[in-house]
Amino acid sequence: MTRGELAKCGQVNPETIRYYERNGLLPLPARSESNYRLFAPAAIQRIRFIKRAQAVGFSLDEIKTLLDLKFVPEATVLQATAGEVRAMVGTKIDEIDAKIAALQAMRDELTVLFDDCPGGDRPTEECPILESFAQEPL
Repeated sequence: MTRGELAKCGQVNPETIRYYERNGLLPLPARSESNYRLFAPAAIQRIRFIKRAQAVGFSLDEIKTLLDLKFVPEATVLQATAGEVRAMVGTKIDEIDAKIAALQAMRDELTVLFDDCPGGDRPTEECPILESFAQEPL
């Protein structure tokens, strides 16, 4: 199938296909006599894999490693185990938990500022939110 057909089946932009090729996420396809890229149907599965892994927070570099483990037969030479894949997911969960904690801390601080601000028609000189932002960080 052509890049356009692959993009449609994978529900991505054709430029995304080019990007994935340049970054080694999709193997370079064969070319037709008229020099069109011709992708195998298995490329759809790789795109779905990439999109799903992105949706749960993996970077493209991490996805490349996962793709190699899933689709490249010689990756088994690396003797990767399901336990190692599980460890990668555990690390990702820890990263997400840290991001959630940081976002919660930001939200808590903003909530205090929001509650302290009287709002209304008062001048901005009396705004505790702006005053707080002008102070030195803790």
